[in-house]
Amino acid sequence: MAIPYVRGIEFEYGRVDQVSPLVRRVIANNPGPFTYMGTGVYIIGKGDVAVIDPGPMQDDHFEALKAALAGERVTHVLVTHGHSDHSPLAAPLAAWAGCKTYSLYRGIHTAKDELGSEDDLSFVPDIEIGDGAVISGPGWTLDVIETPGHTANHICFGLREENACFSGDHIMGWSTTVVAPPDGNMGDYMRSLEKIAARGFDILWPTHGDAVRGKAFVAEFISEYAAHRRAREAAILAELRGGETSIPAMVTRMYKDVDQRLHPAAAMSVLGHMLDLIERGLVVTPDAAPTPRSKFDLVAQRA
Repeated sequence: MAIPYVRGIEFEYGRVDQVSPLVRRVIANNPGPFTYMGTGVYIIGKGDVAVIDPGPMQDDHFEALKAALAGERVTHVLVTHGHSDHSPLAAPLAAWAGCKTYSLYRGIHTAKDELGSEDDLSFVPDIEIGDGAVISGPGWTLDVIETPGHTANHICFGLREENACFSGDHIMGWSTTVVAPPDGNMGDYMRSLEKIAARGFDILWPTHGDAVRGKAFVAEFISEYAAHRRAREAAILAELRGGETSIPAMVTRMYKDVDQRLHPAAAMSVLGHMLDLIERGLVVTPDAAPTPRSKFDLVAQRA
């Protein structure tokens, strides 16, 4: 089987849409190969509300959020992780609303220079939160779920009243997720997929693209997401068994049907797989700090 992607979405930039009884969404005008149609900002509740992933620092987007929140009190500004399409507007929005920002910890530098800068190193939450934390307001309750993998500080939020998960970039309906070392970790990512699957959510709300809806479909989707990663690992091992040692050469063959603009991201995810295979004792490299330009071999070929 293949991942049953959800790629259709109806929206207008800057418009606030009621997407469920407790959830509204405003999409920022920052489309791209990694953001799909743009950053979807979620407003939880009515009256006293929380905002998840406020998005990029764009004046028109900020004004759209202010209009969507007019007459309400923002009690929490929540961030899934510190990337430039998720967190830059968090502090300005919290300052405007008179509340605090909440996340696992600050944005950190990663190897995503390979992709072009997307880290928001200026982001530092006012209040750090992690597994077991609960954020609540009138009629809504959010559970914090640590989901390292895409980044070390990635978290999701579970909305109890609708059995829904705000999955950030951990699980997206339109595409797979980049796992770029050293911040991203493939072993952590696979374990985090299992963690979300075990919760049995009825719906996933990713920051990019539309929702994955229905308990059975959510379970199938996450299962195929994990199977895709296992298939990529198998393809990498096959390349290594065939004598290939170069990640760029592997990417050219393994991702031949993928938009070439995404090949640098694919190379980072392949590196993530390599580092996981090294940790498991299956692959070696002569480099102490491997990059996509390093050479790799199966342990059996070095024995």
